[in-house]
Amino acid sequence: MAKRFDLIVFDWDGTLLDSAGAIVACIQAAARDVGIEVPDDARASHVIGLGLRDALAHAVPGLGVGQVGEFVERYRAHFLARDAQLPLFPGTREMLEGLRSRGHLLAVATGKSRLGLARALDTSALHDMFAATRCADQCEPKPHPQMLFELMDELDASPERTLMVGDTTHDLGMAAAAGVPALAVSFGAHPREALDALAPLSLLDSTAALAQWLKANG
Repeated sequence: MAKRFDLIVFDWDGTLLDSAGAIVACIQAAARDVGIEVPDDARASHVIGLGLRDALAHAVPGLGVGQVGEFVERYRAHFLARDAQLPLFPGTREMLEGLRSRGHLLAVATGKSRLGLARALDTSALHDMFAATRCADQCEPKPHPQMLFELMDELDASPERTLMVGDTTHDLGMAAAAGVPALAVSFGAHPREALDALAPLSLLDSTAALAQWLKANG
């Protein structure tokens, strides 16, 4: 069967890595450390995938300008204490291997920093799976389409032959802005109803279902 998509771009946190809960807990812990109002789970999880400035503005609006450095330092300390233990969602490696064996180019577009993604790829041993990656500290953050534009340009893929896979409305918004079809997964950061409202090609509830959809339709 001929491929529908040459390039499949994955978000990282909450899509390939089971990290959304840890990110929320680290945002909340950093807020307590700095002594500002602790965001609830919904507010903290909403910012997963955004660039740092946008994430702080939404998650901790009470953060003073002089507290930003301390907050970021405390967040990183909490996250680094958990980082190496965060698992890939079950079946992720096998899904990626299957896609590569069928001739798809794979890439990552993430709200992580370049250093953070490098560390995550080392820990997960997935470096060799991806032809290219883009991070929030080298591009405009999601939902701006720059990451997808650069990945498509680097890998010579057209928008209609590119697929974005993510767990947040930021991922789906980026795809829409780039003219790229998108798949959503419901097991990450954003609620199912918010993802469904943006009309992705499909909304999958497990990595197994995602792998099956990609095998049948990718």
